[in-house]
Amino acid sequence: MTLLIGAWTIGLILSLLALGVFISFRIFDFPDITTEGSITTGAAVTATLLVQGVNPLLATAAGFCGGALAGMTTGVLHTKFHIHGLLAGILVMTALYSVNLHIMGKSNVPLLSQTTLATYAEHLGTGVMGSATDLNVLGWEVGTRDAAVLILIFLVIAVVGGVLYVFFRTNLGTAMRATGDNAQMIRALGVNVGNMTIIGLALANGLIALAGALLAQYQGFADVQMGIGMVVWGLASVIIGEALIGTQTLGLTITGAVMGSVLFRLLVAIALRAGLDPNDLKLITATFVFVALILPNLLGSLKKSTGSAGHA
Repeated sequence: MTLLIGAWTIGLILSLLALGVFISFRIFDFPDITTEGSITTGAAVTATLLVQGVNPLLATAAGFCGGALAGMTTGVLHTKFHIHGLLAGILVMTALYSVNLHIMGKSNVPLLSQTTLATYAEHLGTGVMGSATDLNVLGWEVGTRDAAVLILIFLVIAVVGGVLYVFFRTNLGTAMRATGDNAQMIRALGVNVGNMTIIGLALANGLIALAGALLAQYQGFADVQMGIGMVVWGLASVIIGEALIGTQTLGLTITGAVMGSVLFRLLVAIALRAGLDPNDLKLITATFVFVALILPNLLGSLKKSTGSAGHA
């Protein structure tokens, strides 16, 4: 049960990554590779401040701001210096590796002895449950800390998802969505497409960095390598969510991204439990995304050929 609770918790944390990837890839149709650097930046900034005794809430907020700054830099390189979006993201991601090392001062920062949001959740759970260290959930023993952290992360994701839903229905949010749908039209209406792109990438990478900040506090460390492959992870979550829920409305799309992240993490946990070599995890993830990307076209082609054969 502990493995399942952990998979749910990490899946919810990484749903922030999925939401960030959704904003950049789906709303703006922007191939943002900054993700792999900004998630580490969020973890690095938060961990470094926590080691220095800064309040976990302030440290987490600073991590969000660090990621937003990284996304803003990518947006500026693309819109103001006319660098291709993919190359701009690669440049910022590459630079962030050194920046993150300078922020942390070393490749790994442990947080096991620091007060974090997970510590707050544990204390709150212990206060509610009294002296009990384990909970009985449907016959399974669940640690109070694990349950409390899961509930905290669920509440955070619910609030972030709700705020995103409301934001993208405001005038600014609608303009950002329209920028991704038809930049020429929105430009004709007097909206600055470049500024919309910069704001959108800042928001996306801020959410991604927030995922890194929460992940570091949950796992108990921040590592300079923790962002490797996170773009593929985010894409996989978004694709799974779209397959599960669809894209008919904004609310369903946001919910789908969260559900896709949790389901994908559960599938990974099951695969590891079944004996999958951890060294093959990234390869399996990439293969899954490849299949998920080409499967809709293959099914569409098969449906058309079957229909043509039927009419013949």
